[in-house]
Amino acid sequence: MTKELKARQRGKAHTQEESNKNMGKKILVINDTQYILEMFRLLLEPEGYEVLLSALPMQNMKEVERVKPDLIILDIIFGNQKSGWQMLQLLRMYPPTARIPIIVCSAAVTEVMEQEGFLVSQGIKIVYKPFDVETLFGAIAQTFKMGEASIQNKQQS
Repeated sequence: MTKELKARQRGKAHTQEESNKNMGKKILVINDTQYILEMFRLLLEPEGYEVLLSALPMQNMKEVERVKPDLIILDIIFGNQKSGWQMLQLLRMYPPTARIPIIVCSAAVTEVMEQEGFLVSQGIKIVYKPFDVETLFGAIAQTFKMGEASIQNKQQS
């Protein structure tokens, strides 16, 4: 366990106010490595998020629609398959999931960098593994702020 994670668990880098603000927000993490899934759970649950884990990319978007995540953290490489790219495309093409914010979190730096311009233009954040915990939390916070601003703009229109 990293020093940052231990500090967060002791509450040094975590406030009750932050946790309350995140209560009820669901994050679906999709990654083929079990210990990485568990690490996400250990990082995100103390922050107040409801964490849903999947070791396989979902091919049926109705599964994603059913769990109604507020955010998806998606790896793009599963084994030696680029199934995450396919899932990303399916998520964006299926109207009920098309607006769910996504963070691509991957160690496949070359593959992601090749698509970075497109991903960023689509509002998809990128976090490269290995990552600093604060980088992950910053990406999550920015993603939720963008979503809240978008909702406010629609309500004002």
